[in-house]
Amino acid sequence: MLLTVERLLSYLRCPRRTFLDIYGDRTLKAPPSDFLLKLQQERLVHENFVLTEQISQGATPHIKPDYQKGDWQTGVKATVALMQQGVERIYQGVLSTTIEPSTLGLNESPLEELTLLSSPDLLIKQPGKSYFGDWVYIPIDIHLGKRPKQEYQIIAAYHTQNLAAVQGAWSEEAWLILRERGSYQVDLWRWLPELQIHLKECFQMLLEKQEPEVFISRQQCSICPWQIGCHELATSQQHLSLLPGVTPKRYEHLKTLRLTSLESLADANPVYLEPEMDAELAQQIVRQAQAVLTNQVLLVPSLSNSTKVNIPTADIEIYFDIEAEPSLNLDYLLGILVVDKIAQTEKFYPVLAEKPEDQQLIWQQFLDLIEAYPNAPIFHYSPYETDTIKRLAKLYKTPYQQIEPVLSRCVDLHQELIDTVTLPLHGYSLKLIANWLGFNWRDPLASGSQSICWYDEWLQKGDRTLLDLILRYNEDDCRATRHVKDWLVEFLQDTSQDVVDKPE
Repeated sequence: MLLTVERLLSYLRCPRRTFLDIYGDRTLKAPPSDFLLKLQQERLVHENFVLTEQISQGATPHIKPDYQKGDWQTGVKATVALMQQGVERIYQGVLSTTIEPSTLGLNESPLEELTLLSSPDLLIKQPGKSYFGDWVYIPIDIHLGKRPKQEYQIIAAYHTQNLAAVQGAWSEEAWLILRERGSYQVDLWRWLPELQIHLKECFQMLLEKQEPEVFISRQQCSICPWQIGCHELATSQQHLSLLPGVTPKRYEHLKTLRLTSLESLADANPVYLEPEMDAELAQQIVRQAQAVLTNQVLLVPSLSNSTKVNIPTADIEIYFDIEAEPSLNLDYLLGILVVDKIAQTEKFYPVLAEKPEDQQLIWQQFLDLIEAYPNAPIFHYSPYETDTIKRLAKLYKTPYQQIEPVLSRCVDLHQELIDTVTLPLHGYSLKLIANWLGFNWRDPLASGSQSICWYDEWLQKGDRTLLDLILRYNEDDCRATRHVKDWLVEFLQDTSQDVVDKPE
């Protein structure tokens, strides 16, 4: 059985994905999203930048083994040939070794041997003793990520183990090159034992065809090609991972308490979830289960019938949403919806940077527009908007006296929601809640990540229809924010009951 580095990396992130990649129904696997393709392209750009920068700083140009993509046997032979020659820097070399299942404690395996395959971004020659002479190689991986994630370090250990078998000597070093942070040395003696545990569990799963339990992790699942099928399965099972706040670690704790069904969690005393969870979090998770199970909106316990929730309303209100391109460190659209209840008008102002260098210009345009309505509350749906105001003010040296009145008018509707109500939903994203309340985006498949892809494509092609798609999506985000705000104000005004049915 062959374990590639890609399959191991998938396993470290989600064992179920590796299982489905091998045994799943291919017709249920979605093609890669535009956003995933964009991330892959950005990684290649970053990798090329790092390699070019190293050469400009005096590093020996790297050599890539001659093999066709997918032909790993030829890749291994070509890599070994370069290592025998003592090439200083090998790019995308292929390392392979075989081990007996008993090495991992798989004594009853039907297979005689397991093949481990990896391909570090770089192999760097250093003094030492190996099969090849007075030198050894160490592995280096280049990552788009900003921090040394656990899976990155385990993969570095995987490279090191394969490399030891190929060159007959253990590398004492392995490195990651991270975006912004730069070089990071991996603690191999910490991660090599951890690697053995994961290898055993991964091969055991694959050999025994043990389909892993579904678990919905919003960040990981969002770019997985198996997302739709897994989400449908989790929904049919009413799996607890669908509940906001139930992380993998917390789910493991719930399983030790035998709270694995929605009903059991909804009936649980929050005290039983402590001390692994603090009292507030335990109450929140139990209440979330109750809301989903009963399909009702619940007031948080701290709100009584006499409580007055201070969500401002005014004759003129502003709804604010930002579109940003993180890879360019750019906020390219500051969308503003001005609602004048007296004049009964609604006007959307798309403050757009058609070029990245226009960010300072749109920042000033934003301030001018906001200051034209000095008494209007500014509603948004995450801390990102206020964080961006602070960041741009600092970047462009906007006086604090000018920014403070703007920030004082900002109302984070997401925070207001979670502070006051528990919704019978599997998340608190703007789209999920607004759709549940009957609001529909004109482009149902549009999203923040898709907006980023549209903007990058606009910069490359200059097709203004892409800008139109972005503006329409952002305007809908602003209108959805208003829709949610109006519902929440109306709901909280009804203090005669603390539970209401799902709105029609």
